[in-house]
Amino acid sequence: MTSTTSTDKKKAMLEALEKSLGVITQACKVVGIDRKTHYNWTKADPDYAAAVDDIQEVAVDFAESHLHKLIKEGNPAATIFFLKTKGKNRGYVERQEIAVAEKKPLSWFTEANADIS
Repeated sequence: MTSTTSTDKKKAMLEALEKSLGVITQACKVVGIDRKTHYNWTKADPDYAAAVDDIQEVAVDFAESHLHKLIKEGNPAATIFFLKTKGKNRGYVERQEIAVAEKKPLSWFTEANADIS
């Protein structure tokens, strides 16, 4: 593949990635390249890799905006998901707390009965 053809294919791939919101398989089919070619480009071409990363960020932004829309519409699952992921510092975390009555060393655990296979 010549440099011009490669450059044109990369440009077409980036456009296809934008349209597919970063879905690599779909974009590769549109452009007519193998997924392996795309991954080889990301390894060999830092500019291409940076452009792909930017497109992935746009896809995340799109999903976040949709999540915010669902929250505004009163969707409880969307609200709970948002708080569990973005509201951790405010205590919106599910965790189990186990109270230990007696604080003793784990005397039952020895190297002899440990399975280190």
